Amino acid sequence: MSATAGARKRGKPASGAGAGAGAGKRRRKADSAGNRGKSKGGGKMNEEISSDSESESLAPRKPEEEEEELEETAQEKKLRLAKLYLEQLRQQEEEKAEARAFEEDQVAGRLKEDVLEQRGRLQKSVAKEIQAPASADIRVLRGHQLSITCLVITPDDSAIFSAAKDCTIIKWSVESGRKLHVIPRAKKGAEGKPSGHSSHVLCMAISSDGKYLASGDRSKLILIWEAQSCQHLYTFTGHRDAVSGLAFRRGTHQLYSTSHDRSVKVWNVAENSYVETLFGHQDAVAALDALSRECCVTAGGRDGTVRVWKIPEESQLVFYGHQGSIDCIHLINEEHMVSGADDGSVALWGLSKKRPLALQREAHGLRGEPGLEQPFWISSVAALLNTDLVATGSHSSCVRLWQCGEGFRQLDLLCDIPLMGFINSLKFSSSGDFLVAGVGQEHRLGRWWRIKEARNSVCIIPLRRVPVPPAAGS
Repeated sequence: MSATAGARKRGKPASGAGAGAGAGKRRRKADSAGNRGKSKGGGKMNEEISSDSESESLAPRKPEEEEEELEETAQEKKLRLAKLYLEQLRQQEEEKAEARAFEEDQVAGRLKEDVLEQRGRLQKSVAKEIQAPASADIRVLRGHQLSITCLVITPDDSAIFSAAKDCTIIKWSVESGRKLHVIPRAKKGAEGKPSGHSSHVLCMAISSDGKYLASGDRSKLILIWEAQSCQHLYTFTGHRDAVSGLAFRRGTHQLYSTSHDRSVKVWNVAENSYVETLFGHQDAVAALDALSRECCVTAGGRDGTVRVWKIPEESQLVFYGHQGSIDCIHLINEEHMVSGADDGSVALWGLSKKRPLALQREAHGLRGEPGLEQPFWISSVAALLNTDLVATGSHSSCVRLWQCGEGFRQLDLLCDIPLMGFINSLKFSSSGDFLVAGVGQEHRLGRWWRIKEARNSVCIIPLRRVPVPPAAGS
């Protein structure tokens, strides 16, 4: 009994301790739970009194922000780089295709221009780009004592040859404006071959390779010079009156000449030989021009005709349109030409029609007292090869620039360039960068008037181009 009671006595405290321990644990859990509750309550209070920035920092993040922070895997990086590379290749191929298309367009344009040029129908549009030069920009070269009658520009646009009624020929530098050489007047009756002209020089021509210079005068002579050194080479005789027109066939040394004796002659300068003579005009021929084809065009003066001479066939085409004496003519391309007459008119011609395609009457206006007005004579014409730009000269105190309409069926005035005196000769440079005018106090073929205020000179007129913006919607 006692043992059992002792055991019970010993077990009671043990079981009591275990129960106390369990109660202690339960109390600690309750305390910890209470503490956690207090901390949570304190957290809630902190959130309620926290600043906005703290609340924002504690705000939950959006899914997009979480996605941005996700690291790119190696496979995804490879895929992205591959797409970027393919995009670069595609852009490069597009650029190459555009470059090829541009080159093909350029080649096609050049081929088209070559075909049109061969057919004589090329008409580049440059007239609208020309800006009228200021008077201060015009360079004046003085060296001749009497009126300038004719001039030519070397094919490389580096030099100008001018001739005058003082029987001299001067070679000028375009860049510096200085005299490079002077061919003086030859004395009449001098023994041996003449080293110059002894009468008025009326016309000149230079070969397309710049090797030969030809000059014709009132003494019926044609003198051939080496253009570089101005050394006299040959003298052609055969015309029976003043030589009024000269032109080399482009790309050759074949020379065409015309005269007041109404004839057209053909010469071979390289071989120093005469070829043939053609007849047809009914009056003194005033001017002549030629391009690449084996033919030339002439202005028939008072017989009122323009004629196209087909040299191999020994035939001619006759054109009518002016009412006065046709004093000047110039080819625009192989199929079209421009002429001027003393009735004040300027005409555009096509070889397919015997009448002018366009006729501008009183091109330089009228002069004289009221009721007795007369048109200003057209003393010179020029055209920039294979373009729509034409220049005309008179003694109306200006050079006029014109634009040829589509198909050369219209002539529109562009601008006036002030120049005092008779404009006896006009020539465009090969590049179209400048226009040269031969100015005199008198007309090149006579002494009907004299303008004392004028200066016998060579004038270099710069032609600046201003690109025309394309029309809206084009």
